[in-house]
Amino acid sequence: MKNPPSGGDFVWDGVDENERPLTGEKMQAGITQARSRGRPAGSDKESTTIRFDRDVLDAFRAEDPGWQSRMSAALRDWLKERNAT
Repeated sequence: MKNPPSGGDFVWDGVDENERPLTGEKMQAGITQARSRGRPAGSDKESTTIRFDRDVLDAFRAEDPGWQSRMSAALRDWLKERNAT
């Protein structure tokens, strides 16, 4: 908005679609969408920081998206092998 009204209330002039105010319905939809981002409720995943050698990360990242899931599966397999002996 180039020239906001001094009174604080905005009245759309019908010229520039980019300045059209949101309807209450569209505003509520945006709020709902913003609240639904992130990990789903009840997830058993935990965020952490860990350092890996660059070549290990490069190998996992070289394939399709989902490298973190593949890395988690590889670590889980390692745990199963280690506990089996």
